[in-house]
Amino acid sequence: MLGALASRSWCAVPLVSGNGFGFSVVSDATGHLTRFYVHPYAFVRPDRTRPLAEGIATTNFIADLAPSSLGAGASVRYIDQSQVIRVSSQYGTGTVFMPFGLLHPALIIDWQGPSAAAATVGWTVRWTHPVASRSAVTVSGVRVRVLRFHGTPEALCLIPLDPGQSNDSGDDAELRGHAAWALMAVEPGGSAASLVRSLLHWRAGHSVPELIQRELSDIERWRVPTPASVTDRVAREVWRQSEIVLRMAQSREPNTAQRHGHGLIVASLPDGLWFTPWVRDMAYAALALIRMGHLGEARAALTAYFNARPTGVMRRETAGADYQISVVRYFGDGAEEPFFTMEGSTNVELDNWGLVLWVLAEYLERSADESLLSTRTFRGTVYESARDFIVRPLLANLEPYQQGLIVRADTSIWEERERDRKHFAYTTAAAIAGLGGFARIAERQHDAPQEAALPSTLERLRAGFASAFASGGRLRGTLEPGIKNEIDGALLAIIEMGVVDDPKSIADVVERMPQLKVASGGYRRVRSVLTDPAVFEYWYERQEFVFVDLSLSGVLRRLGRQTEAAALLQRVLTDASAHDDLIPEMYVSEPCPLFPGKVGDPTGAMPMVGYGAGAVILELLAPPGAPGTRRTMLRLAPARACPRCNVHSRLTRPPSLSRWIPFQILEREGI
Repeated sequence: MLGALASRSWCAVPLVSGNGFGFSVVSDATGHLTRFYVHPYAFVRPDRTRPLAEGIATTNFIADLAPSSLGAGASVRYIDQSQVIRVSSQYGTGTVFMPFGLLHPALIIDWQGPSAAAATVGWTVRWTHPVASRSAVTVSGVRVRVLRFHGTPEALCLIPLDPGQSNDSGDDAELRGHAAWALMAVEPGGSAASLVRSLLHWRAGHSVPELIQRELSDIERWRVPTPASVTDRVAREVWRQSEIVLRMAQSREPNTAQRHGHGLIVASLPDGLWFTPWVRDMAYAALALIRMGHLGEARAALTAYFNARPTGVMRRETAGADYQISVVRYFGDGAEEPFFTMEGSTNVELDNWGLVLWVLAEYLERSADESLLSTRTFRGTVYESARDFIVRPLLANLEPYQQGLIVRADTSIWEERERDRKHFAYTTAAAIAGLGGFARIAERQHDAPQEAALPSTLERLRAGFASAFASGGRLRGTLEPGIKNEIDGALLAIIEMGVVDDPKSIADVVERMPQLKVASGGYRRVRSVLTDPAVFEYWYERQEFVFVDLSLSGVLRRLGRQTEAAALLQRVLTDASAHDDLIPEMYVSEPCPLFPGKVGDPTGAMPMVGYGAGAVILELLAPPGAPGTRRTMLRLAPARACPRCNVHSRLTRPPSLSRWIPFQILEREGI
């Protein structure tokens, strides 16, 4: 296992373009395209023959793709903190992007050489799989090449976007003769001609440079204003790029009879190892979208939690209670994936349930979109599903502790191995935050049984939390004694949730954080107690964890230690600015084959989404002097109902709503 992981380029900083239907990856070292994924996640569905395997991998068509005249020494950057990638060398300028307005896995590539003749030399490609067949189809006068590959269910359309020159196709000459192309994946049973018509409709007769400019303009219209408190150029650019990372990370694939993943958000963009939807990371991403004001995307994320299926597969480990929210993560089709330990066993992370309730309550309080609660989903309305398949199983997994209650032992935020499960403070804190939020929802729904039962349960949970994790005014990460979690980075996230507000207890956590400080200058998650370097977590737990750095910044600000908070945040921003404004999972603290590079280099999954882009936005939303990210950071105008689309927002129709509805439906409805 470690040998395979060590072969991955942990410290590389590739640039990713995505549109919610797929991803493409450009190497920052060479300017070459190295991936074109036909779905916005790593694994399509479970592998029924191998229940503890990663699943059926998403097709990637490209091993290497570059302009034939690119040459060495190319520079690679995002244009204006978008998903549009510019590749430049002394021989010309290229553009790579997946357009948000085209509701398919579609990749646009363009190369402008010093002369028209040089440009039409075209592109050189090496496919990931051998070509099984080549055919052609002509649609509206456009001759399109269709490739089918051995070992992939999808086909690939190659659509020229400029006049170019005709050429004979060969193994490496599919993309010769034209400077600009659209590459579009054809799903099994799909029609290449239909895809081409969609492309032509989207193109609307524009030249490729006009399409690029239109894409950039559409992105600017979609954005929300940068907070007035974000005045520094570096911070502003990191905000803008993080905003786009959140958008790229969210699946916009329509739900079908076999797929129920619309709205799910991956934990990292490719080729990060966590290129799959995790409940917890997605919760922080959704929280950032809510507080920014991207309510359409936040609504889609919340609805995704309630539409995902099948779930509840770990009922034997949850007191027999059926449940809706995965105990770990999801496959791309929305099926629950109940494991991640690198050890070939299942996990049960019960903090997920409280987090989803917490984020749901936050959305309703910020949006006034009560219609979400009556939206029909897999197990009934959102409200019914939350009550019966999140609240009820969460209550079933509480256990007495002294005079109160705590959540039973699980693997929680840092995803301990199942055999090492403990009673984690974070899991009980998430239950307090989530059930507290749901109690407010139940009150608005006039649900008398919930109104009667939840207050006393919450009181007992708070008492149990205080006894188990905060006796003597000192917070601990676990009930079970041990040096590993005695001081725990998750305590900072608990404080940021608002579950702990005692200034002395908060100050005590901060004063003990130097025990987690590492050589790179920031903080790791916990004190590692592993002694076997052959174990993945031995090295993983020794690196600096950016989510902990950002959480500490918020807690320092809560204590009024503004200078220290600003310095910690600025350090993350400055590093991001040097790496295309992207937030990594970690920084190297102890170099090793898994996490190579110099001390302080970005490492781990890159870029991170919830724990990266989402976390940094939550901190940037807190102006200097604010008590912490639990409070309202961005004041929005009162929400108004949209009777037509049944979504509430600051606008009659959220600027992002059209991105969630196939254009055929928009046309039919006249939206």
